[in-house]
Amino acid sequence: MDYDHVIIFLLLSWIASSAIGATNIYNVLSYGAVGNGKADDSQAFLKAWNAACQAPVRSGVIPVVYVPAKKTFLLDPLTFKGPCKSSRIYMLVSGNIVAPVKTAWSGKQVEGWIIFTSVNGLIIKGKGVFDGKGASWWPSTPCYNDPANGVLCKGPAGMIFRRCDGLRLDGFTKINGPGSHMVIMSTNDAVVSNLIIIAPGDSPNTDAIDISGSTRVQIRNSFIATGDDCIAITAGSSNIDISGITCGPGHGISIGSLGGGGLDVVENVRVRNCTLKNTLTGVRIKTVQGGKGYARKISFQGIKFEAVDNPIQIEQFYCPLQQNCRNDTSSVAISDVTFSAISGTSIAENVISLKCSQTNACKNIRLDRVYIKPSNPKNKVSAVCFNAHGIATHTKPAVKCLLP
Repeated sequence: MDYDHVIIFLLLSWIASSAIGATNIYNVLSYGAVGNGKADDSQAFLKAWNAACQAPVRSGVIPVVYVPAKKTFLLDPLTFKGPCKSSRIYMLVSGNIVAPVKTAWSGKQVEGWIIFTSVNGLIIKGKGVFDGKGASWWPSTPCYNDPANGVLCKGPAGMIFRRCDGLRLDGFTKINGPGSHMVIMSTNDAVVSNLIIIAPGDSPNTDAIDISGSTRVQIRNSFIATGDDCIAITAGSSNIDISGITCGPGHGISIGSLGGGGLDVVENVRVRNCTLKNTLTGVRIKTVQGGKGYARKISFQGIKFEAVDNPIQIEQFYCPLQQNCRNDTSSVAISDVTFSAISGTSIAENVISLKCSQTNACKNIRLDRVYIKPSNPKNKVSAVCFNAHGIATHTKPAVKCLLP
């Protein structure tokens, strides 16, 4: 029995053991894919997808788009569209899928490389690799997006999932996104687990997972090493649960930035049992001046730091360019934020920074059992606050600046 047959046999066994039912397999090779890493296999993938997506519904039968192992498939930017006739559709990825380099994207969709839109019940599973070929997009010198002045440094997203309720992503590897590796937007009830997401630590704007406008999203048991936020939760998101993430290098796990889009809201976010190693920041909430809305009911629990810079931050004066920064009276309101059972080391002196709006104080900020030491025992660590209100117990360094 060859490797492909083993994979399909294991898939069928897994489906049977899960009481999901029988399957129809749509192998991309059967629809004209070559799999040599040079020929454009985009149309073959779309044909296989359309056949699976529009297959007549049969009781207990699940369509599976199969990407076989030991092959490398070159895909131009493309969109897999729903809705599909079946309430669930699988994509089993055992092989490698690669993007074209930047110069080959001319005239093609620029928002993202692989986009799934309006596909409910989508499940992507397997041990394959999605390679975004991001190096051809990354500038050789530090660069920050500044659209007002026509400076756009961020490449397209690697994968976008838009309006994909019931999304399940499991087991595959995503490397070298031109911009953000993965964006989950306007999606309810998503579970992302056991992923590996990798880009160099100096790759710009390569967020691993961005969540926006979504609710009931779980991100768990994954390894992330990238050049920007490991996970970023932005406006319109609620009921987000993140656990078992190893992050580093990268910019940590972030709420925001918020406030740049007018009325921005985030609530009911739980980040727990994560390890951050050699990251630029740890766990943080960041907002820009002049925004409206709120970030509330957020907890960071059971976090471990290893040589992290800026481990705990609330930053309401976020201005990445550090030029033309606004100082406005309106701001996103931050309340009901808990940092608990957190320990580890930092390369910075200021390890707890709670810098809240001048006109809109942070309320009900709680720190409990937070112990952060310097990576170098010869150094000291400290905390700083501005207009932050709450309580700190069993915390070192002491957060005396937190107002009752």
